[in-house]
Amino acid sequence: MKDFKKRYTLNATPQDVYNAMTNPLMIEIWTGEPVVMSTEPGSEFEIWDGAITGQNLEFIQDKLIVQKWFFGEESDSIVTIKLHPDRKGTLVELHQTNIPDNAYENMVEGWDVDYFGNLGQLYE
Repeated sequence: MKDFKKRYTLNATPQDVYNAMTNPLMIEIWTGEPVVMSTEPGSEFEIWDGAITGQNLEFIQDKLIVQKWFFGEESDSIVTIKLHPDRKGTLVELHQTNIPDNAYENMVEGWDVDYFGNLGQLYE
């Protein structure tokens, strides 16, 4: 199992970034896929038409998102996303724990290209 940490800068306010990461309609805009999302702790979510599923654990409006991502029988992974105001918009701190070794490279590429790459394009 591996952990992944990275910082991303997005050209938008923390409020806009939080909305884009938690509002189902906004998520569908930047992913182009059906989504199930709620900011209710304990609720389950699906993004990319079920390619990523999990449980929402904690939210602090415009500042923090904590989720448990399911990896089948192998393990669950905790994803923590912190949003900080930055002179360029929002500094995003991502930390994902307990990533199965065989999924690590795909997960890193997914964060860089599919997740934060698409979010970055939304705010260009």
